Amino acid sequence: MSTKPTTTDLQWTELDQRAVDTVRVLAADAVQKVGNGHPGTAMSLAPAAYTLFQKVMRHDPADADWTGRDRFVLSAGHSSLTLYIQLYLAGYGLELDDLKAFRTWGSKTPGHPEYGHTTGVETTTGPLGQGVANAVGMAMAARYERGLFDPEAAPGTSPFDHMVWVVAGDGCLQEGISAEASSLAGHQKLGNLVLLWDDNHISIEGDTETAVSEDTLKRYEAYGWHVQRVDQLPSGDLDPAGLYEALQAAKAETGRPSFIAARSIIAWPAPHAQNTEASHGSALGDEEVAATKKVLGFDPEKSFEVSDEVISHTREALDRGREAKAEWEKSLAAWRTANPERAAEFDRISAGELPAGWEDKLPVFEPGKSVATRAASGKVLQALGETVPELWGGSADLAGSNNTTIDKTSSFLPTGNPLPGADPYGRTIHFGIREHAMAAAMNGIALHGNTRIYGGTFLVFSDYMRNAVRLSALMHLPVTYVWTHDSIGLGEDGPTHQPVEHLASLRAIPGLNIVRPADANETAIAWREILRRYTKVFGKGAPHGLALTRQGVPAYEANEDAAKGGYVLFEAEGPEGQNAAPQVLLIGTGSEVHLAVEAREELQAAGIPTRVVSMPSVEWFEEQDQAYKDSVLPPSVKARVAVEAGIGLTWHRYVGDAGRIVSLEHFGASADAKVLFREFGFTGEHVAAAARESLAAATR
Repeated sequence: MSTKPTTTDLQWTELDQRAVDTVRVLAADAVQKVGNGHPGTAMSLAPAAYTLFQKVMRHDPADADWTGRDRFVLSAGHSSLTLYIQLYLAGYGLELDDLKAFRTWGSKTPGHPEYGHTTGVETTTGPLGQGVANAVGMAMAARYERGLFDPEAAPGTSPFDHMVWVVAGDGCLQEGISAEASSLAGHQKLGNLVLLWDDNHISIEGDTETAVSEDTLKRYEAYGWHVQRVDQLPSGDLDPAGLYEALQAAKAETGRPSFIAARSIIAWPAPHAQNTEASHGSALGDEEVAATKKVLGFDPEKSFEVSDEVISHTREALDRGREAKAEWEKSLAAWRTANPERAAEFDRISAGELPAGWEDKLPVFEPGKSVATRAASGKVLQALGETVPELWGGSADLAGSNNTTIDKTSSFLPTGNPLPGADPYGRTIHFGIREHAMAAAMNGIALHGNTRIYGGTFLVFSDYMRNAVRLSALMHLPVTYVWTHDSIGLGEDGPTHQPVEHLASLRAIPGLNIVRPADANETAIAWREILRRYTKVFGKGAPHGLALTRQGVPAYEANEDAAKGGYVLFEAEGPEGQNAAPQVLLIGTGSEVHLAVEAREELQAAGIPTRVVSMPSVEWFEEQDQAYKDSVLPPSVKARVAVEAGIGLTWHRYVGDAGRIVSLEHFGASADAKVLFREFGFTGEHVAAAARESLAAATR
């Protein structure tokens, strides 16, 4: 087969075109074999994906985790074959049998790309728009990483300069999260980010005229993006030369993120299925697959046909990747020589290690003093900021309320921003009122690596973030959500702002650890434990949500067992003040722990030995061995009360049949916090009364 270039601006041979057409028949065959999936977009996007992976991106298929690589995000995750087939062709480890096993049990090619499951997949995508926001986070992280290690280098000269490429479809851009994230990217002037829009005009319900009439390019211009459009070839196919030229122009645009609109025909060149909604999410059918193969010059009787010439040609990506990585390693070696202290820091951070002595900086709070846990968290963050440079984050426009400002003098803002403290490598991120994009961008930051990220808002607004939070748990990402105003204790703002069901709802997400500290010292211990638990190893890490109070709560003596999720805060006492076997257990969390302490005083005065258990994290507690859990909650003690200012779903398994739960099974109200706690029964007296009821039930 001829290898003579057929265009002048791009080295594009007949063999390249055959490889693109091979992608199309593989996509059709894979979906046809399993009987379900999304063939159309993978077929029409074949020239774009191939151009990226074979002609534009800097990547090494032999080392998918190479620090210097470009990142590729397929936001339109339903078209997973767009990515899988390129990973197969380039040599990432997928083989033809993996494509044949598409969407089946145990395969490396699930229906949507999953991070940690398939080599070369940078993030889990499926819910539309998440990948766009992930990519924005990756681009932000790349800039912050550069600031940590090589801030003085001229643009494009640092080993920490690389691109983030994202492919999105109509559905991605209709989801609100992509608008939030794209607005943020434009404001941040993320010149290392390129979004390729597959403008195919088709969604599940048909032509996108059913739902969209805006000028998307003008919208992105308004966001502050560099915008281009790539025309089709006369045949209707995407134009590789036009794509290549646009991608290179986008790469050269360093002052703005770039948006490329590529008008495609879904399922091109299937004779009857192209440009139809059916081809979006259904197999084409045997006859249409055969007809498509005839159009492309393939044998309609063969399935998964890949010529030796094609696979040999595309696997040359391994050689190019090896060369690119070798060049990068030379650049990194020169940087190491010139920057030995930064190189040592790079090695430490890359290994996931924390600086020596970092724990010594954590504050210890005076027992008895009333401190809101959000305020304590802010003091912890400021202390950590002095010693852990890779830790950064901010808030969704609530920094003053969340206490999430790690450095008041340094804001992550692009060059040219007029605000005081604006710094392209700043510590404090201003996410704006974009909770959903914030959460998904945090996922992208964590996926990028070499930094530690947190982000804050009110707990009630975790609803806006939930889909991205769920994905952080699915991907085992070490992100930290700082959720403040965690109960009716926020007071007068009323039920719209008072989280009632949120703690139980978030605890229902597998792999998400919710930590609701009782006081300032538990808050410091919680932050320490979260940082200790950070890991870059897939399957070992976990996101954490800190639920923190607006109102002050009394501080107790620091107890290291708080890091176990549940521990004995105050032991039961006998008549002489000595430790005694408890007759009743009071389990509290967050701002309700002090109510359990008040109830204990009343019960102890009445001659009832009472133990108070603080349980800041159910998830951490459940990790402990049974012996420890039984030592905290002795199975022999049936009289138990759990108290939390939210719905009681979490606590039934801990109190048992004779137990009682002091909870809130309805929405709150607008009033002073003290009034609300009194009116809704969150008092030491009420908790003590519940304990007496439980004692009576346990002795029947």
